[in-house]
Amino acid sequence: MSSTTDRTGWAGWGVFAAVILIVSGVFSGLQGLVALIGPDAYFAVVNGSLFLFDVQGWGWWSLIIGVLLLLTGLALIAGQTWARVVAIILAALSAVGQLALISVQPWWALAIIAVDVLVIYALTVHGRELKAEA
Repeated sequence: MSSTTDRTGWAGWGVFAAVILIVSGVFSGLQGLVALIGPDAYFAVVNGSLFLFDVQGWGWWSLIIGVLLLLTGLALIAGQTWARVVAIILAALSAVGQLALISVQPWWALAIIAVDVLVIYALTVHGRELKAEA
C-alpha cells in the first residue's frame, strides 16, 4: 500500500516537535516535584508590584502537564494520530499559560510561546508526514 502523503523536510520538524514535548515534559515534571517538595509560596517583585504564587497548586499542575507532555511526545514519535491533536492542545495551553508569566519573566515567556507556535504549525500543517514516516 503506497502513501499519498508527500514527505517534505517538515517531517523532521514534526520529530523535533515531539522531542521538544518530551524534554518539556521531563522539565515540567521535575519542576512540579521540586515545587511539591519545597516551600509553599513564591514571591516576585516586578516594577513595584508584588506577585504571590501558590507553589503547591502550580506544582501539581506542572507535574500533571509534564506527564501528559512526555506521553504525548512519545506517542508522536510512534506516529499516533491522536497524539497530534493532544500535542496541539497542550502547546496552545502552554502558550496561553505563558501569558500569565509574561510580566514576571518576559523573555522566557516569549521564547516558550515562539516554540509552542512552531510546534503547533509543524503538527497542524505537516503532521500527516509523521505517520507516513513512522
